[in-house]
Amino acid sequence: MTIITLVLYIALAAAVLTGLFNFLFPKRIQVLWVSYLQNFCGALFLFSGFVKAVDPLGTAFKLEQYFAEFQYTFAGAGAERFSALFPWMGQYALGLSIFMIVLEMVLGLMLIIGSLRTTTAWLFLLLVAFFTLLTGYTYLTGHVPAGVNFFDFGKWGPFVETNMKVTDCGCFGDFLKLKPKVSFLKDIFLLIPAFVFVFRHKRMHHLFSRQARNIMVAAFTAFLILYTLNNSLWTEPHIDFRPFRVGVDIAQQKELELEAQNNVEITHYKLKNIKSGELRTIEYDQFLKEYQNYPKEEWEFDQVQSEPFVWDTIRKGGSEKVEKRILLPSKISDFYIVDTNEMDVTGEILYDQNYNFLVVGYKLYNKPSYLAKWKDKIAPLAAAATKDGHTMRAVVAYADTETLKSFGEIVGIDYPLYKADDIMLKTVIRSNPGVLLLKDGRIVMKWHLNKLPDYEKIKTGYLQK
Repeated sequence: MTIITLVLYIALAAAVLTGLFNFLFPKRIQVLWVSYLQNFCGALFLFSGFVKAVDPLGTAFKLEQYFAEFQYTFAGAGAERFSALFPWMGQYALGLSIFMIVLEMVLGLMLIIGSLRTTTAWLFLLLVAFFTLLTGYTYLTGHVPAGVNFFDFGKWGPFVETNMKVTDCGCFGDFLKLKPKVSFLKDIFLLIPAFVFVFRHKRMHHLFSRQARNIMVAAFTAFLILYTLNNSLWTEPHIDFRPFRVGVDIAQQKELELEAQNNVEITHYKLKNIKSGELRTIEYDQFLKEYQNYPKEEWEFDQVQSEPFVWDTIRKGGSEKVEKRILLPSKISDFYIVDTNEMDVTGEILYDQNYNFLVVGYKLYNKPSYLAKWKDKIAPLAAAATKDGHTMRAVVAYADTETLKSFGEIVGIDYPLYKADDIMLKTVIRSNPGVLLLKDGRIVMKWHLNKLPDYEKIKTGYLQK
């Protein structure tokens, strides 16, 4: 799904709500277009909040990325005292994530039912303004070359996508990845209804009685707090928008994404005359014929490439044909695991044709409570699985050899212990540690530590198939 498709769906839903409310509550609708904006923004906030509410840890990880970048940026600008706040805020990333998600969804409901119109209008404006600053900063870092501080505006250069420190804002979680520029423009657009609500809040509709609205908001808030806590602390997201969901063939998808990245084509060239500043866009084939007309002493030019693609067999009805299919890289492309000697063991894991277990720990702690998780939950599973002839492996965040050896000895790991990028591991599973059951590169099942059954139940439910 694209952002345009999503906006069209939300616009349609807002139109239906507006028509329904105008029919059921004709005396409550004062200005139809203002009511439509309420329903559109409310539906948008409810949806964008929901796709994050199923996975609050994803938003927390995104906040940690932002805090790390802010710390570096402000420290480099001479504001060390201010930058010191961000590591502290990073400790509470999950709590902030849940607060923001709940606030976003509750605001969505309040807009739709017209609860506390003045308060809702100002909260909506403040939240959209905050999002605009965040996405604007993310996008503008594309103009900041490596080694240059964000606040050193005089050293900014042309926009380069790879210069951006945070590649997406996480506005729609893992459901829909938006480029920072698109996210920034989206938030600029939302400022329009935000100001409308502030200056026309008395024209906003309000449904039901005040008491009914207050009860709805309070009940919805309580439900969301419990829902987000459940999805972040006690279980894996029940709706998984990540690329590493159950049933995905990691090996096959990784090969396809690699093929797609190798199939990128040059579509045209953008040329700029050094003296006059004249700009020209020339298709690739034409440029090959005329390149001698554009000497490097007079012209600067950049290649413009196509999106990565694969040739895929498309079946329609009783016929089939081969078509080019755009396939953008996901975190599966980053699935890369090494042993303690830095040797690549990714293939060993992905092409194991037997049932095998992979324990994932995206951050190691030397705390008794964390070590107990490995000893009390992982160790018994490992012992039973290996005794039954199944391979057990563990992969944790990058660490030095001595740290891994010490950790393995403390928790009793007598099976291979590998390492990988922590961000990739966080995408694989939200539990730390968590367990995957793999077969020939396919994810058969994965378990949050709190939902990890004993080996006999796993054997009966998954290993007999």
